[in-house]
Amino acid sequence: MPTVPPATAVDTAPFEALMRRSNSRLFRIARSILKNDAEAEDALQEAYVHAYRKMADFRGDADVTTWLTRIVINQALMQLRRRKRERTVVPFDNRASDQDIPEVDVADTRAESPSDMAFRGEIRRMIERRVDELPVAFRTVFVMREVEDMTVEETAQCLGIPPATVRTRLFRARALLRDSLERDIDTAKAGVFAFAGARCDRIVAGVLARIRASGG
Repeated sequence: MPTVPPATAVDTAPFEALMRRSNSRLFRIARSILKNDAEAEDALQEAYVHAYRKMADFRGDADVTTWLTRIVINQALMQLRRRKRERTVVPFDNRASDQDIPEVDVADTRAESPSDMAFRGEIRRMIERRVDELPVAFRTVFVMREVEDMTVEETAQCLGIPPATVRTRLFRARALLRDSLERDIDTAKAGVFAFAGARCDRIVAGVLARIRASGG
């Protein structure tokens, strides 16, 4: 991606274009750390202001989006530390040895009906709640890799960790997410194809009506 020339006080158009191009990714990354939409917006705005003021110092050593991502991550982490809602924050620079984990992407090409879309929305909200429960380091890697489809190398560069650590954290995030979603499914299974209430009354009434109509 070409670099963006430094914006000036009288010409913010290049920086505005950069923000619009980057907003979705950077908001999601900030949101993955803070677990709060409003705070993620605040972090993103603060990061943009900082980046705007430092544009003249940008040397092009990294892609401009990667540079912005680092600023957003740092801003979100500062807000998280100030907020102190989590007792333990797993550091992003943990250099423990990791095992490479193969990854598989599965595409869903089904055409959706309105009811399917509503159901998928409920599933998405359930997943969002469970993703919010992940430790911050796992949660951030999950969003960067699975939601934003960033490469292992790009994610590692933005977070300042080895690629192997990215793979391991994604594997652990998937495992934790799978376990929590399986518990949700186990809880919900009892109500699948429920046979009480109106359906039960309707079937009983139908059978009795047929018996009476046939004379017993």
